[in-house]
Amino acid sequence: MGWVRCIAEPGPAQFRGTEDGGEPSATLRGFHPSDLDTIMEIVAEGLHEHYDPTLYGTLSAAWPEGFLVAADELDRPVGFLLGVNQTPGEGRVLMFAVDRAARRRGVGTLLMEAFLERCRRRGLHRATLEVRVSNAAAIRLYARFRFSVVDLLRGYYSDGENGYQMARDVA
Repeated sequence: MGWVRCIAEPGPAQFRGTEDGGEPSATLRGFHPSDLDTIMEIVAEGLHEHYDPTLYGTLSAAWPEGFLVAADELDRPVGFLLGVNQTPGEGRVLMFAVDRAARRRGVGTLLMEAFLERCRRRGLHRATLEVRVSNAAAIRLYARFRFSVVDLLRGYYSDGENGYQMARDVA
């Protein structure tokens, strides 16, 4: 399969705060089993996917530091990033979504910065993820973090939509 070039222009490697320069409207913590229903709602709305509920606990147990939750002032999840380390030297963003009401407030940036830092601390040298080809906002966010498209994944999603695999060096 040939290489696919990303049409989004990479920006700075780091981006903090909200679009207006303020601080993100969430704090980071680990996954709690009580988060499951809210996270599944965020996944259904944001990723258009439905997964077996036991998957979240199983993956969290494998690398607890890779499952990051952004919570509001009442400690309710408003976004999350579920990262796994199944391949030596590589961290993979398996799921990443922010509730529609919390988007464009720095929550996604907060989650991605923390994930990349946890990959560095774990000694990983590469980070990968998959994204729907139609998700231009996510592709722009990933490009700001220096992710580049490395492959086109035909029919990757459950509804048949194609995906891009994106990757970057972690160091």
